[in-house]
Amino acid sequence: MDMFNRLKSAVSNALPGNPLSRDFDLYNQIASGGPGMLWKIHGGMKKTTKQESSIFVFEKRCLERYSRRDREMILDSLRKGVQQLTKLRHPKVLSVMEPLEESRETLAFATEPVFGSLANVLGNHDNMTTVPKELQEYELYDVEVRHGLLQMIEGLTFLHNDAKILHHNICPESIILNKNGTWKLAGFDFCVLNTNTTDQSLIKAGSFVPMFAFKEWDSDIPPCCQPHLDYLAPEYALTMMCSLASDMYSIGVLIFALFNNGKPLFECRTQLSTFKKNAEELRHFRSTLLGSIPDELRDYVKLLLNIEPTVRPDPAQLSKVSFFEDVGTMTLQYMDTLFQRDNLQKSQFFKGLPKIAGKLPKRVNQQRILPALYKECVNPDMVPFVLPTILLVAEQSTDREYVNLILPELIPLFKIHDPVQRPQSTYTVSLIFLQNMNLLLGKTPQQDIKTHILPMIYRALEVDNPQIQELCLNIVPTFAEMIEYSSLKNAIVPRIKKLCQATSTLTIRVNCLLCLGKLLEYMDRWYVLDEILPFLPQIPSREPAVLMSILGIYKVTMGHAKLGMTKDMLANKVIPFLVPLCIDNNLNLSQFNAFVATVREMFGKVESEQRTKLEQLDQMKQEQKTLEISKISSQADKNLIPDVGQQKNQTMMDKFLSGFGIAGLMGASQQTEPNGGPVPVAAPSTPRPSVQPPGTAKVSLSLEEKQRLARQQEQEQKLKGQRPLSAHNTQNKPKTNDKVKDLTSTLMDTNLRNMSSTTPKSQPMSSMGGQSGPVMGGGMSSRSYGMSSSSSTGSGGYTGMNSGGSFGGMNNSSSFGSNNSSGFGGMGSMNTGGQNKQKMDMSAFDSLLPSSNQPKKSMNEMAQPRTVGMPGQQGMMGGQRMGMVGNVGVMGNQGMMGNPGMMGYQQNMNGGFGQMGNQMNFGGVGSTGSMPTSNSNMLTPQTSSQVKPSGNDLADIFG
Repeated sequence: MDMFNRLKSAVSNALPGNPLSRDFDLYNQIASGGPGMLWKIHGGMKKTTKQESSIFVFEKRCLERYSRRDREMILDSLRKGVQQLTKLRHPKVLSVMEPLEESRETLAFATEPVFGSLANVLGNHDNMTTVPKELQEYELYDVEVRHGLLQMIEGLTFLHNDAKILHHNICPESIILNKNGTWKLAGFDFCVLNTNTTDQSLIKAGSFVPMFAFKEWDSDIPPCCQPHLDYLAPEYALTMMCSLASDMYSIGVLIFALFNNGKPLFECRTQLSTFKKNAEELRHFRSTLLGSIPDELRDYVKLLLNIEPTVRPDPAQLSKVSFFEDVGTMTLQYMDTLFQRDNLQKSQFFKGLPKIAGKLPKRVNQQRILPALYKECVNPDMVPFVLPTILLVAEQSTDREYVNLILPELIPLFKIHDPVQRPQSTYTVSLIFLQNMNLLLGKTPQQDIKTHILPMIYRALEVDNPQIQELCLNIVPTFAEMIEYSSLKNAIVPRIKKLCQATSTLTIRVNCLLCLGKLLEYMDRWYVLDEILPFLPQIPSREPAVLMSILGIYKVTMGHAKLGMTKDMLANKVIPFLVPLCIDNNLNLSQFNAFVATVREMFGKVESEQRTKLEQLDQMKQEQKTLEISKISSQADKNLIPDVGQQKNQTMMDKFLSGFGIAGLMGASQQTEPNGGPVPVAAPSTPRPSVQPPGTAKVSLSLEEKQRLARQQEQEQKLKGQRPLSAHNTQNKPKTNDKVKDLTSTLMDTNLRNMSSTTPKSQPMSSMGGQSGPVMGGGMSSRSYGMSSSSSTGSGGYTGMNSGGSFGGMNNSSSFGSNNSSGFGGMGSMNTGGQNKQKMDMSAFDSLLPSSNQPKKSMNEMAQPRTVGMPGQQGMMGGQRMGMVGNVGVMGNQGMMGNPGMMGYQQNMNGGFGQMGNQMNFGGVGSTGSMPTSNSNMLTPQTSSQVKPSGNDLADIFG
């Protein structure tokens, strides 16, 4: 085996680079330490176990400035220190993971993860290319100094009493702070072993005094191969001897440096002469130099710095100083000895730990408290006791520190759900987590919340423990805003609803409803309307607390700005559900008043919204309302002329419903005329006006509607008084001229001839009457017939009569026909004595005749003359009114042949002599002249045998 080790060492020495790179991943340099700060400390990780570690590396190229002898001395010193460190195993001694290995370029060994050396913490950054930010900003707290000194004292106790080793170089370079902040001894390069071989019986009796070989400090040897002069005991220069008390002097100088910004009592600067001079000054030591030392420790430091070794206190004595009895130091010291305690002692200690941890610095809690608590989490019985302190430290930590240091250790605790084996501990752990849920949700990433925390909440809602359920229901609303809406909607609320229906405990049911009410503001409106409100009627119990909780949910939903309830839901579901609850016998007066007030508020909301809606609809109908004549007539027939007899027989129900616009849906008896016949129903195109009997409710009509009704009444009266038109047979009359003529030129010639024959040259065009006989004058008031027609008569036109009289200048307009502009005569004459000189063929106009259900007549038939019934005269006004062509007044095409219902009706001239009847469509009152006393139709159809041709077809037709 020794041969194999030698071979391995020889091969390693021949290889370049770091010999530990095969087993460890080497990271950046984090610190430096050891004698002369020769060791570079790198972060690392073991490849096989992924265990974090630190790699101490010494580069041999640093020794190039030394002689060969000095280089060998330095390397031997370094090898000795690592070998001695590897042999020692103690909590206060640096633990070696991988022993020293050497290559052609370096020396290296691996230890537990370290933060740095105490020299680095005090500001010495020698042999470091870059200084980490954490190391630059690191400052020792008072509790860390106290506990660190106590740890060094404990380590010296082990070396002196158990290992019988004199460290011989206690200084900041030889003290290493591990990752958890624990101070550990290292730098055993100059340690001295016991040389006393006394009988073991003396050792056990306590009378054994170890002896150590003295080695003088040599100025010819490199300082890095010898102890640090600033911390070396004065006896090395005065008495040339050493003992265990020499290490205690070094402790005294270390305490002075810790409270003096890292500066020792004397600075020798590697000069032996200066060291000896300073040793002499210790004979006259002044207490004023210890002004920076705390009062409770100052006297003991003075004893440690005494020039006489026997006066110095030993480690056991120094550990009992009151300076180390403060609460923080004792707590940290107790944490270091937890493995020696039983569960009862641990539980009692952990119960009071949160109060102490709250007063300790965050770094102390993270580095000293948490690691010891994590070790106790492997015991489920201890989890409820250590968890409050862990969560307290989590609250002090930043989010990054929480994620890196605390969350990985909490994840296994989230999964504790074994109530069968350990029900008490399980329930306690769940309670603790639920009480600190705001902390967990605030610092845990969302993905970890979904994966680890929410399942724990779900289990708490489903566990069969009322205390856990009640606590969970009380605290869920406090962190609802931190939960994603999808998790709240799909997981938490359904479980609360299920628990509310399944539980038999009234407190749990009420808390479920209260929890839902508090969660409403975190839900959207439609989820509340679809999932929460329909659930409330399904709750089985009707205790007052339950009913008031239900009422509160409705109240919050209706009053919250983001939520609200529709009037349809209020009217159809909510109000019908709440009204029976109002009369529940379990409600007291105040609860009843609350129910009634809420129902009244809901009903007012329904009434207001519905009224607003109906008012808007009614306003829209009024703005868009356009009544047609047919609708007015039909409504007048049905609604405006109710049966008087029926009104007398109306029941109370009929009277009640009479004003709500539903009369059309009520079964009314058929209305009858006074003579017993049924009321005829007017066609839609010719609505029949209605007469409103007295005593009937009036319907307000617009002025335009009233005018239309009046015109319809007049038209119907005229239609009733007229005789039906008789058709004339013109088939047997021979055609005098089959040649097509120019109607326009013929019409113009005829008009000119008539004008020249009937109108005196001296009389103006606008004069009234004929050349002889009385004149019937007067303006004709206009009447509008048909549909949307506009017609006018010539302002100066008149008609002369050859038989000694003329009538009518018509200076006002009458409209006939549909959509055609017509004028009644510019000037026209009626020649009663003349014959048709020539007959014109009017068949070309047949295509212009309007369509009708009655048999059509040709233009030649319509061109047959009509006689005018006047005494002694047969005048003709052209039969029916036709539309004007040129100057001759021709009425619209709907007026041809006087088809009933169109626009060619004959006009009656009723009334006595000298006036024209009021029922005449152009009814004016004659101003002068005489008319026959008998009332007869002025335009009465005659047979063809009574008509004498005028000699001109156009003149006979158009008059």
